[in-house]
Amino acid sequence: MKKNIHPKYNHNITAKCACGHKFTTGSTKSELQVEICSACHPFFTGKQKLVDTARRVEKFQAKAQKSNVLKSKTSRTKKQKNEQRRAKKIAKKVEKPTALKPSKNTKTTSKPSKTNKSKLNNKNNNNNSKAKKN
Repeated sequence: MKKNIHPKYNHNITAKCACGHKFTTGSTKSELQVEICSACHPFFTGKQKLVDTARRVEKFQAKAQKSNVLKSKTSRTKKQKNEQRRAKKIAKKVEKPTALKPSKNTKTTSKPSKTNKSKLNNKNNNNNSKAKKN
């Protein structure tokens, strides 16, 4: 290592946390000030503690509460939505009379079957042959 290019390392300095906790550590600085330490960090304590700068947390909580109030006024459950859809369908059915559908037993084919075609051809041939004879 080159000499006189590295900062001096202090082995015992006092670090102060925003919560008021003090602890000793090593650093190149003579004094440290930190926002969160092991005494107040939620990972180590298991409790949620919010360090609020510029009221960000309070603003967020106010917006969240306001949106929850609006949702509760306008939100409906799935059951309520389904009931409303059914009511609309029933209203439409009452307004529009249903068209009569042909029953399955009646045949509504426009094309004659093969047997009918052959009968028609035979009749036409008979008519044509009679016309030729006359």
